[in-house]
This record gives sequence, structure tokens and C-alpha cells, in this order.
Amino acid sequence: MAVSNEWGVKPITREGSLSKAVLEQLEQRITSGQTPVGSKLPTESELCDAFGVSRTVIREAMTHLKSLGLVETRRGVGTTVLRNEVDAPRPAVHISPRTVEDILQVLELRLTLEPSAAELAAYRHDGEDRQRLEARHADFAAVRAGQSQARREDFAFHHTIVKATHNVFFDRFYEPLSDSMIPRSKLLSIDIDMSSTARYLELVHQEHTRILEAILERDGAAARQAMHEHLARSRDMYAEYREQE
Repeated sequence: MAVSNEWGVKPITREGSLSKAVLEQLEQRITSGQTPVGSKLPTESELCDAFGVSRTVIREAMTHLKSLGLVETRRGVGTTVLRNEVDAPRPAVHISPRTVEDILQVLELRLTLEPSAAELAAYRHDGEDRQRLEARHADFAAVRAGQSQARREDFAFHHTIVKATHNVFFDRFYEPLSDSMIPRSKLLSIDIDMSSTARYLELVHQEHTRILEAILERDGAAARQAMHEHLARSRDMYAEYREQE
């Protein structure tokens, strides 16, 4: 437990996403300057001991730290702190004002619908829903890894959550939107920032993971919160494009 004493991190005991709990402590240390730029994080094994979690949890937290641009991992070197301010990835260099407004209006609609759908899905999903949710989540991960924008797979994941509410009117309202409700579907190819897209989709994947975990754990409040944070983060990011005009 030397790392725990030296770093002052606390073993994870609370309910909810373990990787998110680990991430919160590591991110706070880095952004506060307690772990300065250029320094190395403890090894995976040391972090497992310090937090009292599995390697899988530590790897998920590290993946998210990388998506935030805070650290990098190199074979034979370890994980090094790159910066102490979050470098939030963005999918495009430029977006036209009209497109930004369209995206923000769709997200405004989704923010009124999908947090409630996630909460209901947490309470009502059955075994078949669980299998479909896990499959759609895996589909997104697989396509994202192949350097796709994963628009269709993104919509399919969210649509499967809506279906898991077992409320036919949620489904009827949502289905006609198709993958056009995914903001990236409105971006022009020439505007897409390919160097940032991979990190951006990793961030989306991590947010999807938290939503899925809460639903499968039948934690309605956590599912609602995770979905709201996912969509609100997207809304706030796209609003920044409007402020640049």
C-alpha cells in the first residue's frame, strides 16, 4: 500500500462505476498539479493495490485519462503525465453556424427524453434487452476501433435503451429520428478533425459504458444521471463552436 500512502488515494468502496471512481481521483491529482507534468504514474499493479480494484478497472480509468489528453503510455516507459489541463477532444475543426444550431436543438430534445428513458430501462429491462444492450455497445467499440465515425452504431445503442423502456410510445417517437440525431451525422467530411476523432469517440465510448453499467445494475438514478451528463457534455461542446463565430 506504499502508493496509497504516498499519493493519498483512497481504496474504492462506494457503489457505482469503479473505473469512474478511480478516474476521479487520478484526474484530480493531475489537474491540481499534485502529480506534475512529466512525472510517471505508478504501475498498473501498484494502482490495483492502492485502489483495491482489478486491472480491468485501472485500464478503463487509464483509457479515459488518455482520451482527455492528460497522459500517454509507452511500452517500456510507463504512463507519463502530458498536461494538467483537460484537452477535451472535438470531432471537427469548424462547423457552420446553421449546423451548430440544428445540433443544439436536437440535443435539447434528447436531453428531455433520454435521461428518463435510461432510468426506465434500468428498472424494466429483461434478459433479452441486456443481451441487445451489450451487443450494441460492443458494436460501437468495434467500429470505433476501425476508425469509423460510428454514427449508426451510436444511434443503435441509444435506440436499444429506448426500446428497453418497454414503452411503445417512447419507441415510436424516437425511431423516426434515425442516426440523423447523432451530431456527427451533420458534419461535413472536410470539417472533421481526424486526429481528434479517435479520442473523441473513446470519450463517447467511456460515457456509454457508464450508462450501460448503471442500467444493467438496475440503478435508475445513476442511469438517468449518466445519460444526462453524456448529452449535456455534448451540448456544451457543440455550443463552443457557436461561441467561436
